[in-house]
Amino acid sequence: MIYKYMQLWPDNPFIFRIPCQTCAGIRGSNREYIESPSDIKGTVLSLLSDLDEDEWIYWCIDDKYPINLDLHAVRTIIGWIDTLEDTSTSGVLFCRPDKLLKDKFLTGDTLPGSDDFYYLERNSYKRIWLHQFLRVKVLKHLFSSFPDAIPAAKHMDTLKSSVQKPHDHKLYLTSRNLAVFGESSSRGMLTENCYHSILQAGLELPAWFSGKCANGNIHGKM
Repeated sequence: MIYKYMQLWPDNPFIFRIPCQTCAGIRGSNREYIESPSDIKGTVLSLLSDLDEDEWIYWCIDDKYPINLDLHAVRTIIGWIDTLEDTSTSGVLFCRPDKLLKDKFLTGDTLPGSDDFYYLERNSYKRIWLHQFLRVKVLKHLFSSFPDAIPAAKHMDTLKSSVQKPHDHKLYLTSRNLAVFGESSSRGMLTENCYHSILQAGLELPAWFSGKCANGNIHGKM
């Protein structure tokens, strides 16, 4: 995931926070290794523990990776959120997969943007696992609402649907798609698209790769 961001967006402004129990890995000015519990909820809350509730972060969990980005538009979003004084504007997703094209996932409210796109308010945490800009309080509320024991990451799809999103945690979606993301794994198996991406990049396949690939979703179309 980090490799693809550095490839597609070499001057990206991110410092990637990497959770670990035994902190070892590639070092660099754009990486922070954060000692955290091994459970899912504890991991995320540990990564957020020293951040202000209203601080903007880029939420990019590593089971997704970027395939294509409209960098001019994404940079415009960064400039826009930096000017916001209303802290109720709490999230911006710039990938529009098929399900988020449906009106039932929107409130009907919009915010003006720039160039040829605008922002539509989402009514739920639908597609919260895609890479997007969020204020810290959104993730703290969501994960604090989860039980301590989560058997597998897949269970969070059901759990998130039962969490009431606060009214002042307004999540938005760009009116047009600005990115394509691929899934790196599915139910513990490397996806076929990720397998080919790894080989194309000249990277090593993970040690746990079984030789068989799963079908993986591609989110967004450009």
